[in-house]
Amino acid sequence: MKKTASISRRTALTLMGTAGVSLAMPAVLRSRAHASETPQMPEITEVPEALKGSGEVRVVGFGGTGHTAIREAYFEPFERLTGIKVIDGEGSDPNKAKAMVDTGNVEWDLFLTTMATIERLRDQGDYFEKVDLDIVDTANIPEHNLHEYGVDTHAFAHVIAYRSDVFPEGPKDFIEFWDTEKFPGPRTMPTGTGGFAIPPLVAALVADGVPLDQIYPIDIQRSFDSLSKIRDSVSKFWDAEAMPIQMLVDNEAPLAIAGSGRIVQLQRDGVPVKISWHGGNLVSNSWAIPKGAANAENARKFIAFATLPISQARQSFLIPNGFVNRAAAEYIPENILAELPTAPSNVEGLVPYDYIWWKENKPETERRWNEWILQ
Repeated sequence: MKKTASISRRTALTLMGTAGVSLAMPAVLRSRAHASETPQMPEITEVPEALKGSGEVRVVGFGGTGHTAIREAYFEPFERLTGIKVIDGEGSDPNKAKAMVDTGNVEWDLFLTTMATIERLRDQGDYFEKVDLDIVDTANIPEHNLHEYGVDTHAFAHVIAYRSDVFPEGPKDFIEFWDTEKFPGPRTMPTGTGGFAIPPLVAALVADGVPLDQIYPIDIQRSFDSLSKIRDSVSKFWDAEAMPIQMLVDNEAPLAIAGSGRIVQLQRDGVPVKISWHGGNLVSNSWAIPKGAANAENARKFIAFATLPISQARQSFLIPNGFVNRAAAEYIPENILAELPTAPSNVEGLVPYDYIWWKENKPETERRWNEWILQ
């Protein structure tokens, strides 16, 4: 298969710099060329009185360019409009948060994590403060993004990516992604064990004809039967978000399941890749307050601020994450909106990650994966 020019050094460093980050805030920022074609990021000029206060809040994110984006989108206007100083840090890790609570030395007020992690730690003890949903714009946030102990803040999706110079009309869904006669050549998809990785059971069921609204509860056996049909065409089961991106760039695999934000950055940098959204796995990161946080009340106010429509829109200007507040779409121009997983035209074809099902079934799916991969 023809090899293409390697990705630029700037893009490679950007895309690979945070390859191991959690559920992978896509580590991408808008290219200069793209930025020049878009309107100015919306400004926040006022906030509800309930969000104003004093003192400080210690907020910890994942780091990298994703953290740079939330710093600009959230921290500066929050400080200016609420009177609460943000002390920001990087290196969010649920194990660190757990250790802080266990030792009574809680240095964070708020950290980025996932609903699945919140549920897992709650099974082990009292590790979180409740959020205040009364001050959150819950009318515009789907119920699955809200939790008594956390609120989702942004979303991305694992979707089909393909090189359009190899397939001018690529697979429109996972049924076609599985069709190795119509779309021959190597594929790459996520592995099923280790870290945040989950096996691509959702994609496998979509490929087997299961309607999107009937994916959960997942039929594990049917999923692995479907995966067996495509296995010989999978050249690599990746375990880091940057891997499928480099494989697409090098044309090592012209078909991939990969993170939507990273694919968008490839498009902005001129790599001939396209996205098919149908059947993709929609996942989110969440804000959570560790038990015993010194500034828990300010943390609750920050969560409410970060999920306001304009706050959410600002982040989507800076990094191609989806928003969880549906009203944010009103503040995002069409050319940016079309790139986001939660755009109305894209989200209807995605399957939201069911964190309760995965919490209960991940050990079994990992066991089955380890057996299947050795067959």
